[in-house]
Parts: sequence; structure tokens; C-alpha cells
Amino acid sequence: MGRARADSLVLDVARRLSDIVPDIRIAAAGRAVIEIAFERESPEEAADDIDRISKGFLRALDLDGEPHQLDMHFGVAAAPLVEDDEVLLAEAAESALDQARIDGRVVMLDLSRADLAFDKLTLMRELPRAIANGEMFLQYQPKVHVRRQEIASAEALVRWQHPTRGLILPGDFISVAEQAGEISTLTLWTLRQVIEDQKKLREDGFDMLLFVNISGQLLADPAFVDEVCGMLATADAKLGFEITETAVIRDPESAIRHLQFFADSGVTLAIDDYGAGLSSLAYLKKLPARELKIDKMFVTQLTSSNRDPLIVRSTIDLAHALEMEVTAEGVETPSALALLSVMGCDMVQGFLISRPLGLDAFRKFLADDGHLENASGPASFVRPESFWKRA
Repeated sequence: MGRARADSLVLDVARRLSDIVPDIRIAAAGRAVIEIAFERESPEEAADDIDRISKGFLRALDLDGEPHQLDMHFGVAAAPLVEDDEVLLAEAAESALDQARIDGRVVMLDLSRADLAFDKLTLMRELPRAIANGEMFLQYQPKVHVRRQEIASAEALVRWQHPTRGLILPGDFISVAEQAGEISTLTLWTLRQVIEDQKKLREDGFDMLLFVNISGQLLADPAFVDEVCGMLATADAKLGFEITETAVIRDPESAIRHLQFFADSGVTLAIDDYGAGLSSLAYLKKLPARELKIDKMFVTQLTSSNRDPLIVRSTIDLAHALEMEVTAEGVETPSALALLSVMGCDMVQGFLISRPLGLDAFRKFLADDGHLENASGPASFVRPESFWKRA
């Protein structure tokens, strides 16, 4: 179309918007973004008008005598007039638009309701203070090496103890941290805390590898990579990073280069949630990873599904061929553990072994199970669930 015509495309879109809903107010917020505002008696009425607008752009737009089909995304925020906060509305609409681009549908946030969508906007504002004020804490979930019959490593999981909302789990605030640009700060805090906790575990006689989850956003951030490498150069730490395949696929060139920096710094890399997303052998063979974690969606139905055992067994064989160890997540029953052991799985993680534990509880868990490392005969992790959940 040419740059000049592309710049004026918003004017064509604005004209059609006015034709569909004459009383809306329109402002161009960039070459590809238009802000509209209007008042209705209820969010439902507003949703009806958005639906009319959406359907109105299903037909091609005439641009200089040629038909062009536009790919439109609609993010909407609604609030009572008496509580009208333009900044909050704008933030909510932007958040809805981000989600609309991901979901491929109209996303509407009703700020008059205390639902999670609104909570996320509030959490986004509160997160920097939470990190600074010590509201974050870590729990550790151990990973058992099946053949050695010992706890070989643990995964650090960050939690948020909100002063008024109580415990907030990662699924509710990690995406908030990414959207708010705080994921680097949160991850650096996590790494520093893990290094300190590891020192305490060493004092107890447990010098083990501790894993931290790394967001895909950070794999393409040179400043984050430089800071972490500098931190590792001065810390006597045994750390592992868990990364997802989707994180690598976003920007494979930068991700693979930066992961190699981490590997050269002594970090053990693990591919997390393998099989849950778009698994790509092309990327898998390039990653300097030493561990592959099978997503729990395949493990929880291991003994009740016909296909899941085939997928798990083939994944274990593939990882071993690539000289990686395999961890099965979500192990909850002795029968699943027994089957994984027969398949040659190296490590297991899940509620059968232990739920995530605070540092003090984790230290006690390790101390209570310390006799397993010195047992003269082969110990067995296939024990009653009550035994493993006692911590």
C-alpha cells in the first residue's frame, strides 16, 4: 500500500466505525490502533454494539477502489460512570486487547465486577511494592532420582503472600509480572534468594541442584542475561534453569545464544512442560539442555490411558538418545512411579514424593529422609502416599 496510505488507513476505519455506531467518540492511537469511547445503560448493551462493529468489519474495506480485508482485534473495558477512571479504563482496555490478540476473539473486562481480570490490573500496580516489601517467598518441590533412590534436586517455586488477599499462586501473577515489565526484577530476586537458601542446605549437608523457572521474555533480554552471568561468576551456587519450548520458539536465535551463555556459566538447563505446547525437534536438538521434563498432563493418566504410556516411553527414549535425563512431573500414585521406573525415567516429581515446601519444612524433609542415602540395601520409593506426604 505504501507508507503514506498505510498511515491514513485509520481514517478509513474511523469512517466505517462512525457509520456503524454514530455516537461513539474516536481517536487514533497509532497507525494500527484506534480508541473508541461511548456510554450505554449496561455492559450488555455495550457488548452488543461491539459485536455490531466487529461484524461490520467482516466485509472488505474499499481502499482507493480496491477491496481489502482487515484483521481486527477488539479489547474492551467497561465501568460505571460514577467510578469512571480514565487511566484505569485505558489500562484495562490495553490488557483486554493484548488478550484479544492471543485468543483471537473479542475480550471485554467489566470493571464493576471483582473478577480475576480486574484483579490482575490491581496486582500489576501492587507487584513492584510486593517485591520490595518482602511479600514474596519460595517453596521447594524435590525431585527424586529413581535408580539412585535419593533426592537429587529441587525446583524453586515463587509465591506471593498478599497482606489482604492472602496467598497468590504463580498462575495468577507471573503473567502480570510479564505484562508489567517486572518479571526481570522478580526473577533476579528469586535467584538471589535461591543462592542464599542453597547455602543453608549445604550447612545441613545437602549440596543439591536447585532449579529456577525462567520466563521466555527474559531469554531475549541481554541486560538480564548479563546480570545473571555476573551473579553466577561471584556466587558459589549450583543452579538449574527450567525453560519452556515456547519460550525458545519466540526468538530462537537469541534464546539459544543466551542459553549457551548460561550453560557455559555452569547452569544446568532443563526443558520444562515438554509436550504441552508445540514440541519441535528442530529446536530440541539445538538446545544445550541436560534434562527434559515431561508435562504432567501425560503422567497423571499414565495408568488409565492407552496412548499416554506410548508418548511417555518414546519421549524418554528420545531424550536419552540426545544425552538428556528425563523428569516426569505430576507423579501422584505408586503405580505411575512403578511404570515410569520400568520405562527408564530418570527422575520423578510430584505429590507422591512431596508437595512444595517452605525452606524450613524442606530442610526437615531432607533430614528425615537422610537415612535413605546411607541405606545398605536398595531402598524403594514405592511407599504409601501417607508416607510421602507427612512433611
